[in-house]
Amino acid sequence: MQEGERNSPRLRDVWGRLDQVTDPELDEPITDMGFVETVAISDSNEVKVSFRLPTFWCSPNFAFLMAEGIRKEVGALPWVTGIEVRLHDHMCAEEMNEAVNTGRSFSDAFALLPELGDLDEVKEKFEGKAFQRRQESVLLGLREQGFTPEQVAAMTLGQLDLVTFDDPATARQQGRYRALLTARALAKAPDDHAFPALDGAPLTVASYPVRMEQLRAVRINMEFGGALCRGLKQSRYKEVVRVGEEPTLVDFLEDRVPPRPKPG
Repeated sequence: MQEGERNSPRLRDVWGRLDQVTDPELDEPITDMGFVETVAISDSNEVKVSFRLPTFWCSPNFAFLMAEGIRKEVGALPWVTGIEVRLHDHMCAEEMNEAVNTGRSFSDAFALLPELGDLDEVKEKFEGKAFQRRQESVLLGLREQGFTPEQVAAMTLGQLDLVTFDDPATARQQGRYRALLTARALAKAPDDHAFPALDGAPLTVASYPVRMEQLRAVRINMEFGGALCRGLKQSRYKEVVRVGEEPTLVDFLEDRVPPRPKPG
């Protein structure tokens, strides 16, 4: 079964799991970034996912985390009997693919390259940035709906759970923020403070302006990285973003390949 069979429930299942895998540096789904190239499902329910990154030199740390995330998320589907992940057009593709598909760790795969650093440290650093970006999204959404700094500073996790955001993007970030909030044990019970800092310090009325400036800086940095990645990817693979459904004459004259539609 190939990626073009858009009505396949199994294919939708796989893409749904791939939506949960993020670029750790950007905290954006690899599906939104256009990194996933093909998804194939065999008659025996074995899944093969191929992906590629914007440049040949993309950080091996980030590439490994994404490949590992793909294997973990897709492999969690109860009907999947096997999962193979293939990274293409990357300087470490061969080592990466062998390690991820045999269950070897990053440190084992790149033992001769200690300068690549500790994967757990990289993961912790960028998970913290993801937490901050998601928190800002929720805080901005609350401000848009009229919540004051006093109300936000006093808000508990239980109260946040009762808030409904009209904006779909903010509503999505609300769930993503809560997931990291509880995963990092910064809040679990309904009475716990809803907006702690990474070190656990609660948000106060006095710290609200400073916190918002700090979170804004993190977002701008990540958004710049995301824009750069998209531009590099489009340039490298000669992709074009179309307004309509069909390519125009200039797309063919400039040898630009239309982007692949993702199954719905």
